[in-house]
Amino acid sequence: MNKKDKVIPGKALSGDGMLDDENLADEKLPGEKLQKVLAQAGFGSRRMMEEWIAAGRVNVNGESATLGMRVVEGDLVKAGPRTIRVGERDDTARILLYHKPEGEIVSRDDPEKRTSVFDKLPKLRGQKWTAIGRLDFNTSGLLIFTTSGELANRLMHPRFEVEREYAVRVQGKMTEEQMTRVLKEGVELDDGPVKFEKLEDEGGEGYNHWYRVMLKEGRNRVVRRTFDALGLPVSRLMRVRFGLINLPPQLKRGMTAELGEGEVAQVLDWVGLTADKQEAQPVPPVPRKTGRTPAAKNENRGAAANRSTRGVRRTGGGKSKTGVKR
Repeated sequence: MNKKDKVIPGKALSGDGMLDDENLADEKLPGEKLQKVLAQAGFGSRRMMEEWIAAGRVNVNGESATLGMRVVEGDLVKAGPRTIRVGERDDTARILLYHKPEGEIVSRDDPEKRTSVFDKLPKLRGQKWTAIGRLDFNTSGLLIFTTSGELANRLMHPRFEVEREYAVRVQGKMTEEQMTRVLKEGVELDDGPVKFEKLEDEGGEGYNHWYRVMLKEGRNRVVRRTFDALGLPVSRLMRVRFGLINLPPQLKRGMTAELGEGEVAQVLDWVGLTADKQEAQPVPPVPRKTGRTPAAKNENRGAAANRSTRGVRRTGGGKSKTGVKR
């Protein structure tokens, strides 16, 4: 585009002739990009919001939005069934930890009407909780929610290679050859090979054996499928860490705990986003019950599972009560 050409707010041409708001990055225009505001409000990632705008699913002040449009305080934005007034509420990202028990689905819409993790979360006004990754129906452990679609996108995108760590109980015991294979060569699955970044023998009694595994991808049921391929069915699977966030020891099954402002700032900084209040001090919350099942109260989780809820690794001053490494 010729430098002399006039740039119309909300419309800029990309190399293929399509409208592309990224070309407005250097233009000193008022307000914030619409897709950024929607992502911060928890509607979804910026890329998803761009798709919504292109599909005509977003209105600003009663008119159809366009790619590259910017909004200012007071603008009324409608996206899907939700409506927000720009600048009317605090868009600071919130992060919630949930100790998911087995028997819950990570979805708002389930044809089988099974219990959803979203039924257990604190209610929000003008925002929504977005799950960072998923855990299958029979997997327990750390599940993270946020009101920031941009944060969720960064933590889930494959290029960031966020570490996931699990405590795994299998039927049988791995051979030395199998342990070397899964760490060095990898195991071939239907959707491609998989390698564990870390594998530790946690011991066991009888036919069951515990392992601690870490990998940097979140393919569907990848841990279970890997052990199945080795002839070792998984009888218990629990996620104990996601990135720099550990499952706090005091966070019991079916309970939630929200990170303090300082801890949220630490997570945002870790993924390359800017927090609104970098100097705020963390205020560890008291975990609150959100519908624990009766079975969870009496369940003997085993020595290895108990060890799995402790801090995985520490940097500097260790980790806070809510599980963020410092």
